[in-house]
Formats: sequence, C-alpha cells, structure tokens
Amino acid sequence: MGAQFALADWIVFASYVGLLLITGWYFNRQKSANTQDYFLGGNQMPVWLVAISVLATSQSAATFLGGPDQGYRSDLSYLATNVGAFIAAILVMRYFIPRFYENKVSTVYELLESQFGESAKKQAGCLYLFGRIFASGARLYMAAIAVSMILFGDIAAASVISATAILVAVGLGYSVIGGIRTVIYSDVIQCVVYVTAAFLVIYFLLVSIPADFGEIWAVLDNPGVDEKSKLTIFNWDLDFSSAGVFNMWSALTGFVLLNIAAFGLDQDMTQRVLTCKNAKEGGRSLLLSVVLVIPVMLLFIAIGLLLYVFYQRPDLMLGGEAGAVNQTFSGEKVTIFMYYVLNEMPAGVRGFVTIGVIAAALSTLNSGLNSMASVLVQDIYRPWTLKRKKRHSDKHFVRAGQVAMATVAFVLGAMAILCYFWQQFSDTPLLAFALSVMVFSYSGLLGVFAAAIFTKRGNQQTVLWALICGFCVPLIFQPYIIQSVLPAQHHFDLGFTWQLCIGTFISFLVCISGKNKSNEQQLSKVII
Repeated sequence: MGAQFALADWIVFASYVGLLLITGWYFNRQKSANTQDYFLGGNQMPVWLVAISVLATSQSAATFLGGPDQGYRSDLSYLATNVGAFIAAILVMRYFIPRFYENKVSTVYELLESQFGESAKKQAGCLYLFGRIFASGARLYMAAIAVSMILFGDIAAASVISATAILVAVGLGYSVIGGIRTVIYSDVIQCVVYVTAAFLVIYFLLVSIPADFGEIWAVLDNPGVDEKSKLTIFNWDLDFSSAGVFNMWSALTGFVLLNIAAFGLDQDMTQRVLTCKNAKEGGRSLLLSVVLVIPVMLLFIAIGLLLYVFYQRPDLMLGGEAGAVNQTFSGEKVTIFMYYVLNEMPAGVRGFVTIGVIAAALSTLNSGLNSMASVLVQDIYRPWTLKRKKRHSDKHFVRAGQVAMATVAFVLGAMAILCYFWQQFSDTPLLAFALSVMVFSYSGLLGVFAAAIFTKRGNQQTVLWALICGFCVPLIFQPYIIQSVLPAQHHFDLGFTWQLCIGTFISFLVCISGKNKSNEQQLSKVII
C-alpha cells in the first residue's frame, strides 16, 4: 500500500500533522493551575463545544470503520438505537447530572462515597478503568491496523506496533499539558476532519455509481427476492440473539441502559458534561450531542449502503456480476470500507480518509487518557495521600494527572498490541468485543448507581458484591462459556443488550440487599 500512497496523499498527511502541531501548541499555551482546571476545565466550557466533544468521544475508529460495514451488510436499524439514547439522555439530565453538580464531583464515582463510603468509590473507579482499558485498547488497535496499511504498506507485527506507538505519542503529546480543555478543543477539530472525510467518500461513491438518486433509493428499498429493505429503520422483530441487538425492543430496553451508563456513569463521556458552568448547561450539552449523533451515524451507514450498490448491484454499475468481494489485505480480512479506500479512492482523497481514521482514533484516545487519569488521581491517589497525612499543593496533583496520563497511554498502547496477537491466535471477533466489552463494567455500575440515587439501601459490602455480580452475569452468557459448560442441544445466543438488562437487575438487587449503616446512624441521631 505504501507504493499506492501517492505524493498528493503524503501532502494531505503532512498538512494534517502540521495542523496537529499548531493547534497542540496553541491550546497548550495555558497551563492548568489546579485539578479543577485540569480535569474539569474550570467549569467554563461552552455548551456547543462540550456537545461536539461528547459526540467525538462516542464516535471512535470502530464507528468510522464499522458503521459502513453495518450499512453494507444490514440496514438503517442501528439508527433506531438513538431512541434509547434520547430516553437515556433525559433520565441522566433529570436524575444524575444535578446530583453530580450538587456534590461538586470531579469524577462520577465520587457520588458513591457520600452514600456507601470511600471503598465504593474506589471499587467503581477500578471497574471503570478495567473495562475502559480493554475497550479503548481494542479501538486503538483497529485504528493502528488502518494506519499501518497506509504508512508501512503491511500489517506485520512490527508495523502495527509502530503505528500504535505513533498514535499514542501524538495523542499524549497533544493533551498532557492542557488537560480536558485541550482535549475538548481537539475533539472538535478531529470531529470536523473525520466528518469531512466521510462526506468526501459519499461524494466519490455517488460519482462512481452511474445511476440517479431515485434508482439507488429503489434498489436499496427492494434489494432482492426475500430480502428486507436496506432502508428499514424500525425493526420490531422479537429477536433476543446477537443478530437482533438493533431491533426496537432492544433499543427501548438494553440501549436505554447502555446509554445511561455511557452518559452518566462512564467518566470518559460524563467528564465532558461536568466541564459546563452548571447542571442545566451540562444537560443541554448532553441532549445536543444526542441530536448531533444521528446525522453523523447516518453518514457512515450511508457509506455502507452505497458500497453495497457499488459492489453487489452490477445492474446499476452497467455490467459485471455480483459476487463475494475479496476483503483482504496482506492475507488479513479488512472491513468493506477499508477495502474500498485501499482499492478505489483517488490520490489525495485516500490520504484525507486516512487522516479521518486517525482523527477518530485520536479523539477517543485523548478522551480516555484524561478521564482515566482523573479517576486514578481523584479517586485513588489523592485519598491515599490524605490517609498518609501528606499535604500537597494542587499543582502537585496536576503533575500527578500528567504522570497518570502517560501511564494510561502506555497501558492502552500495550493493550492494543496485545489485541494484535490475541486476534492472531483467537477466533474472537475484535469489533464485537470492542463494542460490547463495557457491558461487563456497566452492569454493575448501573445497579449500584440505581441503588444510590433511587434508594437509601446498600453498603460497602453489597456494593462490592453487586459490582462482582454485574461483571459475572454477562460473562456467564458469553458463547465460549456456554459452549464449555452446556451440552450442544442447550446452547443459546443472547445479545449483549439483554445481557446488560439481566446483569443490571441482578446487580441492583444485590446492592439493596444490605442496609445503609450511615443512614441508620443519622436517623438514630435525629431520634436521640
């Protein structure tokens, strides 16, 4: 592929590197004086900036590469999951964000400390870190694969490791000094880059297909005998398997919980909402981000729909026969989107699409670095130093945050490299793993936070067991567990959204099974 990366592509790539250097220098001129500034931007970030940052954080390289694949293989039903996102955003605005601002938290897990004690905060923070390392590491790996194809012309181990190192170094260097403020401004730039890249792909696909919009629409609406319309948005089929996770029943249940966890319990996205001036503005930024996600998501799925026409409908392409596309590169399978980029995109545009993949990766990477560092410092390191009765200035904790970001960057890079070797010797589909792995963390966190916000029950012991149960329930439903435990006639496939529903319910019941001792003590004092 390196030979196909023409001069125009290298010029585009160099321009993007220059943009990163200039904007990185500009946004990092103002150093953070304290942790409030470093992790929360001094609560001065505008609503529209935060909304775009939340959008960019949720749209990773997995979306950039996987969204077109969804459109190519299926239909528009993934858009319907935004119904669950809207419901979740309203619930988070009503019940979660006001509590976060009232308690003046830096991380969402600090809320648990007031009700369940310090250990609950640490346990929830550690569970988040565990899930985020796996999820973000897998996403980083997918981006590194794409970068390796372009820069080195192969996806050998050395090339993928080098591409991973480049992405980690750029992401860390861009945001380590300025903190969350720099990350948010960076997110806006990266979002503009990868959305522009998507528009370019749409344009060249439409130019390449010798048919008007009406003909394309008709083919997508009636793809063939016994085939459902690829324009279907609302799918009401009752399917509890992994093939049915995008139907409406799943959107109204599992995706509501999934988005509550993402918007209100995942420090990666919730941290952005906490940078606003108050709870009202934080809520507005969250709702605006959900609105913005819809056209962006539609854009990437539309690429897949057009790729379906391009590769599978020779009747519109004026010749040839439809058949299986050899989606491989150096003997490894790639997504249909990357196959198109590698084989069909003209010089210059190919380079721009490449930086679109990098931009999507950097946006998610920068967000993960700062959010994970905030949990390490605010929930783990700061309480530890206070227990040892050591007093430090706020600048000390800012430096600790920078060290934590460097540590997290190294760990995510190592996880991405591990994913490379994992995929070489495992049949586990990495994309599915990247999209669903946070369910292992979300189930327990949802159950514990539901107990904290809606009840006065639970204690440190039941919180720990609830988090453990929330992790174990989805684990039990994994195919490799079911196949190793149950006889063949009893094997079944349960979608990750339904795993989340069951895990959350059980985790909630476990958490409220214990009495809250602090509430009882306060009540006894009132009676006395």
